[in-house]
Amino acid sequence: MLSSTTLFPFKPYINPSQKSFARKPTNSSFTITSPTAYLPNKITDEKYVRVLDTTLRDGEQAPGATMVGHQKLALAHQLASLGVDVIEAGFPVSSRAEFETMQIIAKEVGNCTDASGRVPVVSAVSRMVQRDIDTTWEAVRYAKHPRLNVFIPTSEIHLKYKLNKTKEEVLRIVEEMVSYTRSLGVMDIGFISEDSARSEKEFLYQVFGEAIKAGATTITFCDTVGCKLPNEWGQFIADMKANIVGVENVIISTHCHNDLGLATANSLAAINAGARQVEVTINGIGERAGNAPLEEVVMALKYRGEDLLGGLYTGINTKHIVMASNMVEKYSGLSIQPHKPIVGANAFVHGSGIHQDGVLKHRATYEFISPEEIGLSRSTGYNGIVLGKLSGRHAVKSRLLELGYEFDEKKFEEIFFHFKAIADKKKVSELIGARLK
Repeated sequence: MLSSTTLFPFKPYINPSQKSFARKPTNSSFTITSPTAYLPNKITDEKYVRVLDTTLRDGEQAPGATMVGHQKLALAHQLASLGVDVIEAGFPVSSRAEFETMQIIAKEVGNCTDASGRVPVVSAVSRMVQRDIDTTWEAVRYAKHPRLNVFIPTSEIHLKYKLNKTKEEVLRIVEEMVSYTRSLGVMDIGFISEDSARSEKEFLYQVFGEAIKAGATTITFCDTVGCKLPNEWGQFIADMKANIVGVENVIISTHCHNDLGLATANSLAAINAGARQVEVTINGIGERAGNAPLEEVVMALKYRGEDLLGGLYTGINTKHIVMASNMVEKYSGLSIQPHKPIVGANAFVHGSGIHQDGVLKHRATYEFISPEEIGLSRSTGYNGIVLGKLSGRHAVKSRLLELGYEFDEKKFEEIFFHFKAIADKKKVSELIGARLK
């Protein structure tokens, strides 16, 4: 078995001035406990990875993807069925309707207990402005496990051109606003550094140290513009874990965008380096090129977490993935590309004759993931085979048998010859059914 360091062998840089605060590796064994026991700043099983779904917040920021209140509520219920640990329900100061929808989600979904006794955390995002924090807390406070996430940019480019503030001013704002949030009685506070990936590490050590000291329970590092490579992002998280004062008292979270197509890989690298919360969206929707897709990250952990990542796992009920994906596609109006991993229309469909022959003999020859694991069910007579010009004899014969036709070899060869002649001219599937009508 490969060790958990085989995939991303990170060696964190230790800031000499903070060496005494660096986390030390431990060989202590942990008993796997139920993920239903929720503590804001602690996960009793070190192998458990919390899933924060931000489809209703960051996902909805994709141009054209806004949803109305009843759609957001229905999707929140589906996310709860999916087993999402934290439902980031929106940005309540954006509109009155958004605020009211979030209150309903907090009261309804945020107090709904599933069969295992689990209740999802309902969170909302706020700028570090007192009036925004007040409004945001009022939106989520009625959930059994409410969380308030406050954010501020930390990169030089954001400080100079967007905030027009100095590092000293940002440090003061962080300390004051996290403390203020705590003073409201908020016990679960997420602190988010926007554009962490392009921020100076030494400054981040200070910023996150102040946030933790003021009461943050989860700290989130964002690759806001999706510019990092997996080895970079994993090393980044390892360095943060090794140098931030008080980091052992909080949950490290990772939030990756997909501008280089690496959001899933970067999320896995961060998890391997010590992050124990991953922020994702259904179908990967979100700003610009989107976010890390929940279905990809979760299925990667489910199928490779044991052998390559030291047994890391989530509490997601993967059989609800397809339903959630379909709802997001319908409500957001954003179509899923056919070759999208896990949930694309072609993800479990085979068009090559060689592949078709293989899956007809044994599905595992070309299906690494079982489609039933994500909630797909093959209807009677459907086996994931799409007939076309690349199909071979095995696939065509199999389809004929499904339709109730069995021929001797001579007659079959004649049918196969005519099938190929049509398939070479027409971009049509199910040609056998059309031929026999």
